[in-house]
Amino acid sequence: MRGMTPRVSIVAAAVAATLLAAPARAQTQADFPPAISVTGEATVSVPPDLAQVDAGVTSDAKTAREASDANSAAMGKVLLALKNAGIEQKDYQTSRLSLQPEYAPNRQGPSPVVGYRASNRVTIRVRDVTKVANVIDTLVGAGANDIGGINFMVSQASKLLDDARTQAVADARRKAEIYAKAAGATLGAPLSISEEGAAPRPVFRAKMAAEMAAAPVAQGEETLSVTVNVSWAIKAGQ
Repeated sequence: MRGMTPRVSIVAAAVAATLLAAPARAQTQADFPPAISVTGEATVSVPPDLAQVDAGVTSDAKTAREASDANSAAMGKVLLALKNAGIEQKDYQTSRLSLQPEYAPNRQGPSPVVGYRASNRVTIRVRDVTKVANVIDTLVGAGANDIGGINFMVSQASKLLDDARTQAVADARRKAEIYAKAAGATLGAPLSISEEGAAPRPVFRAKMAAEMAAAPVAQGEETLSVTVNVSWAIKAGQ
């Protein structure tokens, strides 16, 4: 009898260990309430109140030093013109600076370096969109030979979208009620609401030569959109 006691203890310990190591009960379909998931959308159109202008100076020369010096002098004139036009220094900054060799075209084998091209680009924030054309005139008149793009924006976009968010949820409810009615169910409370990321802002881009400096610029309107994903609980119809 004494010889069996250790066996009983070992078996009991093994059972206890098995119970402790048993995994939690797997979730089944019954653990999740019936639901309908839909997408709600809403838009609002507002005039932009902010613009960004991308401009630059490109200089070609025989040597890297000559190209760099010429480019630095030309960009210095552009920055001074911006300052004299009343653009605050905090509203413009260098966005790209490069110096690259230029090679002889249409030659077999390695092409020799025939010159260098220096480029300096600056991004200007224009807080009065009605003055975008004037800023472009200032840039080109000061020597900027590449106007790369104009980006119109709405500075308080998130705040302006608050009404659209309400409308987007209402749109989601409308769709969910249609599906619930078609399925013979009753719509309950929302289980989850998530907002999708905002779409990229529209951008107007154009390459402009000096003779196009007086081209008119129309800012139009920005269309801001909101998309929400909502899951609604549903109950079987009576």
